[in-house]
This record gives sequence, structure tokens and C-alpha cells, in this order.
Amino acid sequence: MSDECELTILMPCLNEAETLARCIGKARGFLARSGIRGEVLVADNGSTDGSQALAEAGGARVVAVAERGYGSALIGGIRAARGRYVIMGDSDDSYDFSDLGAFVEKLREGYQLVMGNRFQGGIRPGAMPPLHRYFGNPLLTAIGRLFFNSPCGDFHCGLRGFDRQSILDLDLQAPGMEFASEMVVKATINKLKIAEVPTTLSPDGRSRPPHLKSWRDGWRNLRFLLLFSPRWLFLYPGLAMFLTGIAAMAWLLPGPRTIGGVGLDIHTLLYAAVAVIIGVQSMQFWVFAKIYGMREGLVPPDPRFAARIAAVARLENGLIAGGILLLVGLMLGFYALGSWDVAGFGALRPSDTMRLVIPSAVTIILAFQIAYGAFFISVLEIRASRPLPEATASRPAARAA
Repeated sequence: MSDECELTILMPCLNEAETLARCIGKARGFLARSGIRGEVLVADNGSTDGSQALAEAGGARVVAVAERGYGSALIGGIRAARGRYVIMGDSDDSYDFSDLGAFVEKLREGYQLVMGNRFQGGIRPGAMPPLHRYFGNPLLTAIGRLFFNSPCGDFHCGLRGFDRQSILDLDLQAPGMEFASEMVVKATINKLKIAEVPTTLSPDGRSRPPHLKSWRDGWRNLRFLLLFSPRWLFLYPGLAMFLTGIAAMAWLLPGPRTIGGVGLDIHTLLYAAVAVIIGVQSMQFWVFAKIYGMREGLVPPDPRFAARIAAVARLENGLIAGGILLLVGLMLGFYALGSWDVAGFGALRPSDTMRLVIPSAVTIILAFQIAYGAFFISVLEIRASRPLPEATASRPAARAA
């Protein structure tokens, strides 16, 4: 079908009767003027205002998408598209569908994802709330560029073009507004060829509030970026806490310290110990998430990481390390108990004994944490075997019994 239809102009729709016909008219006019064999496709997400009839009357093809959500509508539309290329844009008349030539040129040059950039093309007065323009979009884009080394300067521009099969191969899943981030992130980590086109954003033509909810959808996008980057979510914060905690413990173990007239003693030592424990746990979660993510295709393969894990994080190594830490912790505990014995099991000076008890407790906790973590890594590396044909065939009979 891609030989017959080069371009699909895709519009997600949920009660857009006020602006949909105007958007379709601009899109069809662009196809006619440019001589591109294409179609206008409306992915309707359950409109109740007659948008479907207006779309068909305007010459668009309509596909109904039952699962609600911006991402769900677009996923359904991309699957139903007939064009080799797809240019998607909101049907609220905030983007100019009559001026898509730059997107088509980039796609024909071989770029697999062509992003619009509203900060380069211009944001007209009233088109974007100040919270989104100066805080939300720049912050989320900066995080995405930092986490994934993405070239995109506007992660959430709703006007973008792409090679349909390349995007289908990414297996996009996000049902909500975070779909915009998912497409950019997965395209980046899968090394798709990405370009940007300056795009103008105009005030939408609707009289009702937009579907976008600032804080809810902003959080969903941030959550997605964090979940897809276990290194930034787990490794870097955990490493910082671990190193800070270790340094503070080493500094406070010999005795109380004073900084600027403020005395630091065993209470600070205890919190430093907590930082060490949380730091190790966080770094373990990074290993767990990395292994799972590579196996499920959520993060790109990392042969060096896999080789290190295979060599270092073996179950036996984890059990040996845990055993050594447990032995150290118990020795410190018995030493503290001996000090109590010397004092006739009476009152002790906490500032002295807690310098033994706190390291003892930390090493015992880390011993079990590392040992259990080694077992869990072994569980993650177990791959389920496929059921035998005989077993699969016998299941209906088993249910009937």
C-alpha cells in the first residue's frame, strides 16, 4: 500500500468539531498542490460531537480507536495508515497543515523521524501557556536530551513526520500524552535518523479547554523519562549517596567533629550509615532494571555491561561478598558486646559504643542485601522455556476436567 500512497496526514480526534474540518481542508489542499499521493486519516477516540461525520464529509478517512488516550489514538492511527510516511498533528488548528513541505523533504532524504520545533519556528501570543513555554517543555526537553543524548530541541511538539514502518518497529505503548516522549526516546536509543523542522504554533481554535492537564501530564512525561533511564533514576543518585555516606562515616568514626561551631557526633554517623545502605540498594536496583530492560528491549543492548555482570555479579561471588560482610559485622558486634562485658553490663557511653554498633549494623544489612541481590539477579537471568506442543494442546482438556 505504501507504493500507492506516499503520505498519510494523521490527526487524533476527540470532540474537535469546531476545528477538524478546517484542518482537513488545509491538509487536503497541501496534498493537491504538492502532487503527493496521500490521504488524510482521522483517528477518532470516541467523539460525541459529530466529528466523525464532519471528517468523512471533508474527505478524510476515519478509523475508530476504542482505547482512550492521546497515545492510544495515535498508535491506532499509525497502524491503520496507508502511507509510507506519516505526518501527525493535533486537530485543534494550532498547526498549519497547509505547510508540510519541509517535513516531506526531510522524509524523502531518508530521515526516519522529523520533529517540529516550536521554539525555532515561533510561538504566537496565546498559543502556549507561560508555564509550558518557560518551564514545562524546556525542562522536560532538557532532561530528555541529558538522559538519552537526543538531538531533539522540542520533545513535545505535536507536529512530526516519520517513516511509518520504522515507528511501528519501535513498538510504542504509551496510551497518554507521554506518547510524545516515548516516540523521541525510543527513536533515539534505537539510533533512528532524526531531523528537526522549525514549526509555528498558533492559538487553537477551540472554545473549550484543552485535553492536556499540565501537572498530571507533565508528571507522566517525567515519570516515563525516569523509568526509561535507570542510570539516572538509580545509579547516579545511589552512587552519590553511597560515596557521601562512606566519606562521612570514615570522618566521624574516630570521634566527634565540629564545623563552624556545630558539633557532629553519632547521630550524624547514623544518618551517614543510612545513606550508605540506601546508596547500595539504589545501585542494585540499577543493575536489576538494566538487566530486565535489556531483556525486554526497553533499553539498548550493552554487551560490556552484560559481560561485567556475567563476570562479577555471579551468585557465588555475591554469596562470598555477603559472607565476608556478615563476618565483619558480627565481629564488630561481638567486640561491642565485649566492651559492655568490661563495663559489667551496666550503663555505657553511647558516643563510644555506637561507633562500633552502627558499622556492625551497616555491614550486616549490606551482607544480606548483597546476597539476596545476587539471588535476584540469578532469577532475572532465568529464561522461561516455551511450552511443548503436547502441553499446549492438553490445556483445554485440563480446563474441561
